[in-house]
Amino acid sequence: MANKIRVTILDDHQSIIDGYLFRLRDNPQVEVAATLSYGDEIEPSLTEHPSDVLLLDVNVPTSDDNPNPYPILHTIPNLLQRYPDLAILVISMYNERGLVRAVMEAGANGYILKDDSKTIQDLGNIIISVANGGIFLSEKVRQALFKGPSEKKENALSSRQQEVLSLSAAYPNDTTNELANKMRVSNSTVRNLLSGAYLKLEVNTRAAAIAQGRQLGIIPIESTSPTLPLKKR
Repeated sequence: MANKIRVTILDDHQSIIDGYLFRLRDNPQVEVAATLSYGDEIEPSLTEHPSDVLLLDVNVPTSDDNPNPYPILHTIPNLLQRYPDLAILVISMYNERGLVRAVMEAGANGYILKDDSKTIQDLGNIIISVANGGIFLSEKVRQALFKGPSEKKENALSSRQQEVLSLSAAYPNDTTNELANKMRVSNSTVRNLLSGAYLKLEVNTRAAAIAQGRQLGIIPIESTSPTLPLKKR
């Protein structure tokens, strides 16, 4: 049997944590490793309870004696530098475009609104998806993020994002680490490039991004030409 996806949850309301536990309890692929109430508990907990996915609320006190919200935009990149394979899913009431964009650019795999009940009901499957490299946004978050003037998707991608999509199409079975080795960059850099490309292409997975890239002409379409006959000697 495959190893379960281990999850750590950060939220300062026990009723919210209980709700997540209820949603995840019957999912055979997911196991809750730890629940936390303060931002400064994250790193010690991950050391003691290694996890694949981290669920983060935004407005959580830094510590028992520091009621100020922990610095999430500092915390996310630091965690990914130390745990490059960790997937981070933010679940919050806040839907400000600037915060969502900053969180995603910091390296988060998704942003869900707490009042998005339909999505919360499917939390287990979303956790499985982000653990496997996907991203997920609540529909209201997606609308807030992309409500500005439209830009052609192919023009919105940076050259590095186009490069990582090209490599992903050429080596579809490569892990993020293998792609990073090919690009001679860090694992977290590839994660951020892929997540940024997903956001701009409005997709959730690498396969969907490759398909979208082919549709937009960024990535060459797979050849369907018949095999040429061997030359007679």
